[in-house]
Amino acid sequence: MNKAKRFRELLNADRHFFLMEAHDGLSAQIVEETGFPAIWASGLSITASLGVRDNNEISYTQLLDVLEYMNDACSLPILVDGDTGYGNFNNACRLLQKLEKMGIAAVCIEDKKFPKTNSFLETKLDALAEPLEFAGKLRAMKATQTTPDFSVVARLESLIVGAGVEDAVKRAKLYLEAGADAILVHSKRPNSKDIDDFLTAFPVDVPIFIVPTKYYTVPVSHFIKDKRIRGIIWANHNVRACVTAMQEISKKIYKDGSIANVEGSIASVSELFRLQKNEEYLEMEKKYLPMYPNLSAVILAAGGPGSLDFHKPKALLTINGKQILDHQLNVLRSVGVSNISIVRGYKKEEIQAEDLALIDNDKWNTTNAAYSLSLAASTKEQPYLVLYGDVFFKRYLLRSILDYAEERSSADVILVCVKEDYIDAGYSLKLNKKLDVFGDDSELSVVEVCTGRETGKDECVVYFSGLLLIHNYSAVKELLSGEDAERLHTSDFMRRALDTGLTLAVIMSSREAIVDINSLNDLMKAGEIL
Repeated sequence: MNKAKRFRELLNADRHFFLMEAHDGLSAQIVEETGFPAIWASGLSITASLGVRDNNEISYTQLLDVLEYMNDACSLPILVDGDTGYGNFNNACRLLQKLEKMGIAAVCIEDKKFPKTNSFLETKLDALAEPLEFAGKLRAMKATQTTPDFSVVARLESLIVGAGVEDAVKRAKLYLEAGADAILVHSKRPNSKDIDDFLTAFPVDVPIFIVPTKYYTVPVSHFIKDKRIRGIIWANHNVRACVTAMQEISKKIYKDGSIANVEGSIASVSELFRLQKNEEYLEMEKKYLPMYPNLSAVILAAGGPGSLDFHKPKALLTINGKQILDHQLNVLRSVGVSNISIVRGYKKEEIQAEDLALIDNDKWNTTNAAYSLSLAASTKEQPYLVLYGDVFFKRYLLRSILDYAEERSSADVILVCVKEDYIDAGYSLKLNKKLDVFGDDSELSVVEVCTGRETGKDECVVYFSGLLLIHNYSAVKELLSGEDAERLHTSDFMRRALDTGLTLAVIMSSREAIVDINSLNDLMKAGEIL
């Protein structure tokens, strides 16, 4: 059922319903999750969220931009605050046509002159449009309408400007004759007198909307005794709630110079991801974007625990309830990499998986990662990824290195590097240029593998992170197949690659996106990444 039909059913039902204000895609989704059956797309709220006055300071095309996000973010029918129709009958018809094409359910237009002023600001009698002119606008809109169930609600401003109940009743009858599907009667009194007087004086059985912003102390039960009361609009409360919350949080952070005291009182980042339907995207990505189905990967997880004496391979350490190995496997599979090998050594029997190719480095205690890589390289006949088994990283890094290899780089090996020194780094990499050269879009590459740790002051020095892609698999296989393979370190492998003319391209990452697990502090950093 389309949204216009659902809204029309709400109009025709013999009971009232509530419309909650929304002003963007996020608030529209929250309104739907809360349980409201329909949304009021408030002009005041939308303009306030854009930082302008509710005085026709945005065009209808700018309104449509906001409505498109709102309509896409939820499945609820939306009643749009269309102000005066953004001009004469022709402008109003154009607005209606655009709303219909977008799938919006209904529009409400008010009988004021263009440009309008918000109803709760001081207004005068001459702010009202001529009744016949406004009726003509309604008639033109209904004649233009092509969606049978699209609804046009006529909003009466007579009581707002002090024109009285008699004028409101006269206009309501005229607007219904012109084709309006419902009437919205507006009042800024702090009590129900205006609304009560209108309902008494207006005899027509037609759906009526009210907006209790100013007379909020009057219970809803008072109004719904009249069965014509159909829609009750909570018109601007979400945007007002946003203002209060943002003011309080901003003041608190400014005063404290810290976010520590507000974190527990605001939505978590994961809640934002949920509202953005991030999980839905990830599932669709798995289904529709197997981007690298022919690519394989190697996880080097043979080493011992080092200073982390947990009596288990580091790849099996748990971070926020998830093993490092599981994290790596999930990330690889999310981009379509399913052919995965793991080189195991220390307590190898603890690393088991039916869908992994297991390679044993039984010399793990006397060899290094380069030897583990040589064992895997001997089996490779195509490009492959290499992940050190104790590296924890954000998912986008893997996408970055794969996209880089596919779209730009012809390098033999691509390394993900960081500027900051790892705690246990015994070497550094010197690049072909400084990292901060503005306007230089040439490829970063390694020109020298330096012995010893650098201070980091050299703008050309970076450090290998433990994540790489081997493109020239045959050359690397040959490099690692020598008799001294058991004595090779990663730095030796890189030096030999440079000596034989291989290109080592570099992609830079921040330490906030990748961490090599060597200490308890690293475990804490990894938890922040996850």
